Amino acid sequence: MSDPYETTEAHLDRLLGRALNSFDLPDRLVERLGTALAHSSSLCTTHHNPAAGVWRETRRHTYLLADGGSVSLWELSYRLEDDRAVRHEVFAGKAETCLAVARLFGETAAGAVPDPLPLPGEEEHDDDPAVFGALFAAQGPASRHREYVVEESADHARRVLRRAENPDRPGEEVAALLRAAYAHHITQAFGTRQFLPNGRGAGFNLYEHAFVLLDGTELSLWEVEHTATPDGRHMCEVYASEAAARGAMELRARVG
Repeated sequence: MSDPYETTEAHLDRLLGRALNSFDLPDRLVERLGTALAHSSSLCTTHHNPAAGVWRETRRHTYLLADGGSVSLWELSYRLEDDRAVRHEVFAGKAETCLAVARLFGETAAGAVPDPLPLPGEEEHDDDPAVFGALFAAQGPASRHREYVVEESADHARRVLRRAENPDRPGEEVAALLRAAYAHHITQAFGTRQFLPNGRGAGFNLYEHAFVLLDGTELSLWEVEHTATPDGRHMCEVYASEAAARGAMELRARVG
């Protein structure tokens, strides 16, 4: 966690000092960073795979320069499988960060075209964490790693619970835990359209809303969206487990 009273010079020295590859940064970029007057840092994505012991985070450090311009450095912090040591690498652009992820974890950006590196004097203005998170989406059915997006996750959890209409939805205890959510990931786990006993067609979709809490633990909500209602209207139900959600879908499909 960064020190709010840390000077920009100290922050930059600490960032470059811990990076294993800081010597790869262009000399011209380092010279410009030497004139930095202010800085801000933001967590863009966080990735957890507890089964493999893999963890990584990406942060964007933006610096306001004396000439009125600004530049950003992208920091990749990570742990490798069966190794608790945290390593840091720093890059001048998102494209290089994507290549580092591919090199370290064997993952590629699904359908994403990385932005070109900025020329001297140019600034990057991509402040959308969802866009950056998409660059790290794992592809292929064999890859089940989650790429969490840091973007109003506690509010997202509140909205999911608020639209749930089932009386056995997760209660206040779960809602209280999710107020500490700082990252989330949404996955569609199931989707189909089938005929009910009365002959009417109905659609069923199951989504997992996975959250990371401030203490590093993970918690999921399972949302069922369906039209198996008497009047065919759209309905949302939310459950604390996948088994409960799938059981609810099976019941709805049987009784219509």
